[in-house]
Amino acid sequence: MPSDNTFQPDWSEKPPKKESYRSVFKWGSPYEFKHPSSAWYTMLKEKFNLKDSDFKKPRLEGNEKVEIDREVQLSKARINKFIKIAGKKNVATDDYSRVKYSQGKTVDEAMELRRNIVRNVPDIVIHPKNKKIVKQIVTYCNTQKIPIYIFGGGSSVTLGLQTPEAGVMLVMSTHMNKLLEINELNQTARVQPGMFGPAYEEDLNNAPDRFDTDLAYTCGHFPQSFEYSTVGGWVVTLGSGQASTYYGDAYDIVLSQEYVTPAGSFKTLDFPGTATGPKINDIMKGSEGSFGILVELTMKIFRHTPQNRQRFAFMFHCWDDAADAAREVIQGEFGRPAIFRISDPEETEVGLKLFGIHGTPIDSLVNLRGFKSMERCMFIGTAEGEKGYAKHVKDQVSRICKKHRAMTLTGFATMLWEKTRYKEPYMREDLMDYGVIIDTVESGVTWDNLHRLHQGVRSYIKKRPQTICMSHASHFYPQGTNLYFIFILKAMELKEYRKFHDGILKAILENGGSISHHHGVGKLFAPLMKKHLGKEQMAVLNALKKSF
Repeated sequence: MPSDNTFQPDWSEKPPKKESYRSVFKWGSPYEFKHPSSAWYTMLKEKFNLKDSDFKKPRLEGNEKVEIDREVQLSKARINKFIKIAGKKNVATDDYSRVKYSQGKTVDEAMELRRNIVRNVPDIVIHPKNKKIVKQIVTYCNTQKIPIYIFGGGSSVTLGLQTPEAGVMLVMSTHMNKLLEINELNQTARVQPGMFGPAYEEDLNNAPDRFDTDLAYTCGHFPQSFEYSTVGGWVVTLGSGQASTYYGDAYDIVLSQEYVTPAGSFKTLDFPGTATGPKINDIMKGSEGSFGILVELTMKIFRHTPQNRQRFAFMFHCWDDAADAAREVIQGEFGRPAIFRISDPEETEVGLKLFGIHGTPIDSLVNLRGFKSMERCMFIGTAEGEKGYAKHVKDQVSRICKKHRAMTLTGFATMLWEKTRYKEPYMREDLMDYGVIIDTVESGVTWDNLHRLHQGVRSYIKKRPQTICMSHASHFYPQGTNLYFIFILKAMELKEYRKFHDGILKAILENGGSISHHHGVGKLFAPLMKKHLGKEQMAVLNALKKSF
């Protein structure tokens, strides 16, 4: 069938059917959508040798009602005990609840759910109202040897919500989702773990009205999953926000935590510094519910001064120049940008198409200046904080970028990125509807190993014919950065896809990267942990697990 330049697929604009598989795996709001641009659509057809006819009818949409053949294994007496503890309205054993609250957002889960396949489910779903109820549930489950799992926002991309032993799923975001207190003197906020990012940020931004503070504040943590992830989830998975280069990762932002565990409940010390042995607060960060259940946090907060934000963007001739400039910026000791992101040549080209810049006069001007397609690299960023500080950081970044022969793009490219930075994941459903997979992996890396990791992982991914592989670094430290790989490919059988994905993880380890930078471990990376950490460090974690 010949291509029609005016044809566009009938991308879905309908909310998923109630209690359908699609309502479980769809990203974000049921009512929000973001579709590939015309340039992206053309790129996909060219790259994957597809025609307009391939996009006439979606396949495997997952609109069927969730129905599973999994009997609840808990006795009626045990279920009644949970109802007595949490209240009847907060306990569910229906098929939909058991599936909805045990699935994350991995491609694996989406591919299975589209085929009405459910790997495993809990016996019962409980929505605790407070930490007292959590403690009662943990105590009872410990005596009865019933497994417990934790659901926060449901944005896990590491199979972190899978329940291979059935048992109980605790949903923390239904009730335990409030900002409890702002201590303006200490510049901290006491918050429940199930509070979603936007609600938390809104409360902080409006603190003078809602908490009678003198100043407005910000949380400083803005992952791409910001709208559908929780404060507790950020901490227990060691998350990293898009402005982490300035504010810090979740590891840096959390001051203290309160846990309920089978071995007892405790709140870690909230001193800004103390020399009283290994810090339990640090041990609990990143524990992903394996040591206990997080029921409250004390978080550092920051002054909210959006009027001082400085935006900038540059185009570099090549990846080496962009990486050298980025390292010089982060090691310059003049201050740090907040958002700080360099894209490799392939991501730069795909990004220009995504933002509608490809083929415009701006793109023509960049070409005329000698920045060649599939060689050039884009850098976008912001500086925040006190007005003079933010301007100083921008000036220093500009100086270094120009030293490395970069062309300024003003702040326009950064503004375009900001408008859609939480929306890109919505495209996944559009692509998978027509047999195209988009997925990501990310890794921490030191500066001296950056290029080896970048080239090694890309080499593995690109060995597969007709595969797009975009890469960027977006979280910077004086000692290194992260690499985030986004790959797009034609759909394959799930078994084949898992083999391909495992190969990417193997390539990361073989080329000196961390198996995760900010997505946590879950059950996806768990089999690699011993190789990554070594048996001695794993023995420490096993001892902690046994203690709790």
